[in-house]
Amino acid sequence: MSRRPPVYPFTAIVGQQRMKRALILNAIDMRIGGVLIRGERGTGKSTAARALAALLPEIDVIAESPFNDDPAHPESWSDVARDRREKGEPLSVERRKIRFIDLPVSATEDRVVGTLDIEKAIQKGERHFDPGVLANANRGILYVDEVNLLDDHVVDLLLDSAAMGVNVVEREGISFTHPARFILIGTMNPEEGDLRPQLLDRFALSVEVRGIADASERMEILERHIAYETDPEAFRRAWAAEEQKLSDQIAAAQDMVDIVEYGRRDLFTIATMTSSLQIDGHRADLVILKAARAHAAWHGRNYIDNQDILLAAELALPHRMKRGPFTDTQLSMTALEEKMEQVSSEWGQGEEISEPAEGDQESPVKKKAPR
Repeated sequence: MSRRPPVYPFTAIVGQQRMKRALILNAIDMRIGGVLIRGERGTGKSTAARALAALLPEIDVIAESPFNDDPAHPESWSDVARDRREKGEPLSVERRKIRFIDLPVSATEDRVVGTLDIEKAIQKGERHFDPGVLANANRGILYVDEVNLLDDHVVDLLLDSAAMGVNVVEREGISFTHPARFILIGTMNPEEGDLRPQLLDRFALSVEVRGIADASERMEILERHIAYETDPEAFRRAWAAEEQKLSDQIAAAQDMVDIVEYGRRDLFTIATMTSSLQIDGHRADLVILKAARAHAAWHGRNYIDNQDILLAAELALPHRMKRGPFTDTQLSMTALEEKMEQVSSEWGQGEEISEPAEGDQESPVKKKAPR
C-alpha cells in the first residue's frame, strides 16, 4: 500500500488571508459555529481545511470512549463515559490528534447522527449505539465539500449540532446522547447553485475565495507547489517551524479565549453596526462577539477592541446582507470602518442622553462573553 504524502502546510498557503483567518478563529473557539468557503475550483479551499487539521494541537480524550470525550468537562460526556463512571469502571486519558472527517454528499440522516439498535434494546435490555459522523467529528473538523449539493435536511442536522454541541438520538423511547462540538467547514462552487438563505445564515462565518491576480504571488504558488510535489517530506520539514509556531499560538489562544472580556461600548458597537446594515435576527451579533474574542486571544489580549470587531464583522456579515445571497460577498473594510466611526459618534451622544448601567464608566466595566 502506497503511503499518502504529508498534508500541505497551512502556513505555506499563499494569500487568502480572510479564509485562513476564518479557519483559525474557529479553531480557537469551536463555539463560533463554522465557516462557509465559497469559490471557484482550484483556489485552495480543501487544501486549507485539511492543512488546519494537521496543524492543530493534540487533545486529551477519554481512551475508553469512541466519542473523544473531554476529561476536563464531565458535564459534556457521552452516555458511554457517564455509564462507566457510574459503574466505577476505569477511565484513562490519552492524547490524540484531532480528527478530520470528510462527509460525502450522499450521506443519509442515519449515517450522520448514528443509530440505536432497537432489537438489542428490546431483547436484552441493552442500549447499543452505532456512532455516526457527528460522533466521529466531536472535537475535530467536519468537512463538507459541495455543501450546497447536500440534502437540506442533513445540512440542518449538521448546523443544529454545530450550534448546540450535542447529538441526541431517540428511537422507540430509547435515547443516547454524546457531545458533538466540531469545526464545521463547508465549501462550495457558486456555479453549482447556492444554499438557501436560511441555511446561509446558520453558518457563522463566510468567505469568498478567488484566484490570486498578483503575478508575483502566482509565481510563489507555482514554486511552492512544485517543491511540494517534488519532495513532500522535505517541503513539510522546511515549513515545520512556522507550523509549530502557529500551532502554539492557537493553543495559547484556546486557553485564553474564555477570559477575554468586553464592555457595553463593544456591545453597542456590534448591535448598532448590525442594525444599521439591516441584518435580520441576532445570530450575527453573537457571532461577531465570539469571533472578536477569539481574534483578541489569538493576538494575546484579554480584551477586545474595535479592530477585533471590524475583522469579525468582515467575516460574519457578507452572507447576511440584504441584497440577495452572495450578490457580493466581499464586504468592504472601508465601508465597515466608516460605519465604525459613525457608531463611535453615536456612542458619545448616547452617553449624554441615556443613564449608564450600574458600574458603567466612560470606559465600561468589562464582562465575559456568554458561552
